[in-house]
Amino acid sequence: MNTLKLIACLLIIANSSFGQVSGNINYQNQVRYSDNNINVSLSGNSDLIISVKGLANIKADSYVAIFTVTQVGETTTEVNELLNKRVNAVLSEISNKPDIETYVDMVSFVPVYEYEVEKKIFSSKTYNEIPVGFELKKNLHVKYKSPDFLNELISICTNSEIYDLVRVDYFSNNLEQTKSDLMKKAKTILSEKIANLQGILGTDLTTHEKQIADDYRIVYPVEMYKSYQAYSSSSLNLKKSANINQADKATTLYYQPIIDKEFDFVMNPAILEPVIQVMYEIKYRVYQEKEAKSDKEYILVTPNGDLKPINVNN
Repeated sequence: MNTLKLIACLLIIANSSFGQVSGNINYQNQVRYSDNNINVSLSGNSDLIISVKGLANIKADSYVAIFTVTQVGETTTEVNELLNKRVNAVLSEISNKPDIETYVDMVSFVPVYEYEVEKKIFSSKTYNEIPVGFELKKNLHVKYKSPDFLNELISICTNSEIYDLVRVDYFSNNLEQTKSDLMKKAKTILSEKIANLQGILGTDLTTHEKQIADDYRIVYPVEMYKSYQAYSSSSLNLKKSANINQADKATTLYYQPIIDKEFDFVMNPAILEPVIQVMYEIKYRVYQEKEAKSDKEYILVTPNGDLKPINVNN
């Protein structure tokens, strides 16, 4: 068997079993999460590809919660005063909290219309839209460092009738350092894999033409929340003519991180809370027939004193 083909065979690893306690999520068909994984590609065909994947779970060191505030009123003055009163009440209460930053931005300011009925003799009613007030929307951004503060913030906002929590963004100051650590660890493992294969097969892979590619991918918690409905439908064989009132089924959201079973190594593998996940992959290709060209030039001197170049790469 060709040496490189034998190496490729040795790289086939049996799938390891992955088990965990199952919850209500299994009441419905689930979508595979492989699309969220990292997958570095190399162009063209190859005889041997060695891949190393790394995953790092990073706990956020700051968060930004965004609330939407909506207010309606009969006049522009009224709607502004009412909304500002609600927002300022929240800002005043959290202003003395440590490590808190806030920002308020305008979302929309539009008139509100209602229908006025116009009655005419010998004709149907006509409904005309008329302005009856205004609707103002603003977003309240709150940056904080302790994840426990969100519960307190929600209570404060509720007191001002602010209920719409749009999203929570996660931030880390260690992303660049984490990328560097992933790269160093992956390159060490790649070197070990190459050396191990060369030792087993007695083949020097450095004499062949090679190609290498790598890439990162970052996934934030806001991207990784899934939904499902847990219920069991009745198995009664009812007649088609039967009147059936379906009950509303509750929809549940849950955090589904990237599962670490496809990675060669994982940094900070234990996940208790939603985290920022950084993936890194490096691929190393060795071509079967093409050996690396020598940078040396060989010349043959004939008995007649002529100089003839020798192609040693063929």
